[in-house]
Amino acid sequence: MTQATAARLDEWEKKQTAAEELIPLVGRLHRNNDVLLTLFGRSLQGKSVTGMIKAHRYARHFLGEELDIETTLEVVRALAELDLSAARIDLGRLIVKRDEQSASTAEFLAEELASVIGSESSAAEPRDVVLYGFGRIGRLLARILIERSGGTGMRLRAIVVRKGGENDIVKRASLLRRDSVHGKFDGSIVVDEENNTILANGTLIQVIYSDDPSTVDYTEYGIDNAIIVDNTGKWRDEEGLSKHLQSKGAAKVILTAPGKGDIKNIVFGVNSHDITDADTILSAASCTTNAITPVLKALNDRFGVRNGHVETVHSFTNDQNLIDNFHKGSRRGRAAGLNMVLTETGAAKAVAKALPELKGKLSGNAIRVPTPNVSMAILNLNLENPTTVDELNGFLRETSMNSPLRNQVDYVASPELVSTDLVGSRRAGVVDGLATIVDEDRVVVYVWYDNEFGYSHQVIRCVAEMADVDTPSFPAAAN
Repeated sequence: MTQATAARLDEWEKKQTAAEELIPLVGRLHRNNDVLLTLFGRSLQGKSVTGMIKAHRYARHFLGEELDIETTLEVVRALAELDLSAARIDLGRLIVKRDEQSASTAEFLAEELASVIGSESSAAEPRDVVLYGFGRIGRLLARILIERSGGTGMRLRAIVVRKGGENDIVKRASLLRRDSVHGKFDGSIVVDEENNTILANGTLIQVIYSDDPSTVDYTEYGIDNAIIVDNTGKWRDEEGLSKHLQSKGAAKVILTAPGKGDIKNIVFGVNSHDITDADTILSAASCTTNAITPVLKALNDRFGVRNGHVETVHSFTNDQNLIDNFHKGSRRGRAAGLNMVLTETGAAKAVAKALPELKGKLSGNAIRVPTPNVSMAILNLNLENPTTVDELNGFLRETSMNSPLRNQVDYVASPELVSTDLVGSRRAGVVDGLATIVDEDRVVVYVWYDNEFGYSHQVIRCVAEMADVDTPSFPAAAN
């Protein structure tokens, strides 16, 4: 064995040792203190040894180099010594901020986290959440809520579906357990057919069968003041969604599709400040609207957007036909797995509902393509102020790290990146920096997005805001 090989093996063993110590510390902080640790936006909860090491290598997209895992371990050890209350702490950004100062790690953390050190966590019961519908988005929302149980102030209590057969609950649980796109559920799922419940990693989920949202009595199951997340898309206006509020135990409703009429369409991070305690019906807009609006807001704030066109290259959905057959929509009746299908999108116009300053400035179209997940939006924009590729990309990279939109906008610069690499992305949109084109005031920005998982995280952020249970995040975002 050469000296260089031995050195690399020694370095890997050190990383493994640090990761093995990190994993239980991360778990205990989450379980005992409701502290969720992330690394440049990526959760460290439940990571394996190799997953923990990989997360630190991912940091090179932000730092230009891999983050030293032993440095992270030092910080997490110090966090474990503090009497912390519920918080979300991004270790990558925290370490960057610490390295910019001369204080010791203990002194820095004491000052940075002062508001959540020694303060008692709220003793209030978590807010009940019900998923009405259990399709693609519904099951991913369930996975997220189960993963975060105990640390978000929200508790998944029930799903409501139409009964599809005698073994309905077994099939529902199987679809939660296995997913062809997002992989296996990380944990244990136990079905109780007699009581119509699914026990997933300690979260007891009541399965309720109903064809009418107005007839469900949630209080029969001990559910009260619940937020109902309508994943069906069957009702999109205030009249239809109000049916949920006629049910005992239901307090508020959020739709996982664009709302019609005067319903507020919320893109979290952009106009989530419009959510008030008085709002009982909201929409989380669409996956595409969530992907492009934060990037457009950032660009408009910095450079000004005169006008532009948004072209969406979107994975096929259940709305399309598997093979050629009748469809009420144009072209969508053609086989989804065999064709690129030109269709319409309302996302460009929908941006104006969350970002009124862009009203009338954007056109849009969509191409459905034969992939099951991950889409791309191509923003072809004319700016008020000219720029360069380096300036534009530098700004978007900084936005992804240190701005109020850092949980919505991600940034990558890999020459080998393809759509499947973005499966599981938790951000609303991911800017592909190497694809950016700039000709003074004319720019083309490519934004990837996991139209299922990334969007589901935006929905959860809206639910948390509606429930008024969102936990403080550190370090604070720069304005």
